[in-house]
Amino acid sequence: MTLHPDRLFPADERTRAIARELHQRTADLPLVSPHGHVDPRLMSENRPFPDPARLFVVPDHYLTRMLYSQGVTPGEMGVPSVDDEPSEVDGRAIWRRFAEHYRLFRGTPSKMWLDYTFAEVFGIYKELGPDTADEFYDHLSARLAEPAYRPRALFDRFNIEVLATTESPVDSLEPHAALAAMPATGGRTWGGKGGKVVTTFRPDNMVEPGWPGWLERVERLAEITGEDTSTFDGFLAALRRRRQDFIAAGATCTDHGNLTAATEDDPKAAAEIYAKALKGEAAETEILRFPALMLTEFARMSVEDGLVMQLHPGANRNHNQWLYEGWGRDVGGDIPHATEYTRALKPLLDAFGNHPRFRIVLYTLDETVFSRELAPLAGGYSAVFLGAPWWFLDSPEGMRRFREAVHETAGFYNTAGFVDDTRAFCSIPARHDVARRIDAAYLARLVAEHRMTEQEAAEVAIDLAYHQPRKIYGLDS
Repeated sequence: MTLHPDRLFPADERTRAIARELHQRTADLPLVSPHGHVDPRLMSENRPFPDPARLFVVPDHYLTRMLYSQGVTPGEMGVPSVDDEPSEVDGRAIWRRFAEHYRLFRGTPSKMWLDYTFAEVFGIYKELGPDTADEFYDHLSARLAEPAYRPRALFDRFNIEVLATTESPVDSLEPHAALAAMPATGGRTWGGKGGKVVTTFRPDNMVEPGWPGWLERVERLAEITGEDTSTFDGFLAALRRRRQDFIAAGATCTDHGNLTAATEDDPKAAAEIYAKALKGEAAETEILRFPALMLTEFARMSVEDGLVMQLHPGANRNHNQWLYEGWGRDVGGDIPHATEYTRALKPLLDAFGNHPRFRIVLYTLDETVFSRELAPLAGGYSAVFLGAPWWFLDSPEGMRRFREAVHETAGFYNTAGFVDDTRAFCSIPARHDVARRIDAAYLARLVAEHRMTEQEAAEVAIDLAYHQPRKIYGLDS
């Protein structure tokens, strides 16, 4: 098994040659990962990775989701259940089962990322399958025991410049404090402002009163900040104070995964719903309205403290109720749904869409809004930028469709560059490689059609891969 040097490039020879040249301009640029879900303890503790199954398979819902679609339960793949029901604990058994079903991933982004990781990171140039499962497992296990395969060593080997993790307001920031206390390497600190690893403020579990444990989290927020969260003003003050803690830990962004893009600017209504929610008296319609009201409050805070907002609605969380009840959140049970942005965001954009201190990056799981809504919004407001295709759309076809749909209206410089949005640390370079190749291929077509010079295309490719994410996500500040 080899990785073809022209993978993802156009089929016709002339355009392929241009794409190859453009990709060479970006292939060795540092990786900027301003939106992701890697556990910060991975970097702060720098322990050896676990066995191959727990590194590659168990935590990756891209993989376990596909396997479950073919009848392999999460428990069989080692995913812990919510009620401590027995799950497979033998890493080799999990790996063999995964290898037996690896054919399911043919042609998918997951297989492309994994093949790259096996070859480029671990030096395995064979096809994974039932006959090679044990050979893979033994080779990977041996590598993972070596110091060169510890997380911080791989971080530097991957040429990652910045890696953002994601924490909620009540999560501990101790791993980031530990990183900030480490000696600088290569002239750069590991944590804190300007560090290699930074945090991101993700308050979803504080603004959804229907999320189990909401009251306990509100009380915990009060303990952490010393603010009185029994009032709405105190709740907002606690969130503002906590944002300052995140900024000290290197945060440049917030992240919001609301069900919809709905926004409202009505602090009085927000306070009334909050008071009812504390008493357990909020109606279902009010519970669903509260996140929309809070998005505008968070935009107000971003104007104050400079954190860039990221919004990615459209995921119907935990749609598979059986899966959620058995194995909990984030195990592949979420389904995209249609999302509306133009009317939904107008209250927020009326208030802050033209403010020089405000910036919002919009993502979507609904491709139908690429050209109809997102591109015009990014082209019509100075504060709006478009995030990369993510999750179900972070695929070669999804990225191509995104570029084709938004470029003519929004241009390249109202997009924010690529983010890998991953929990799978070892796949980060593979994901960036795919994105850079897709952009090179798209730009090569514009050059071949005489819509852009090759020099212009090279500058755009470099900007999309490196300068745009640094600029838009506030990493140049």
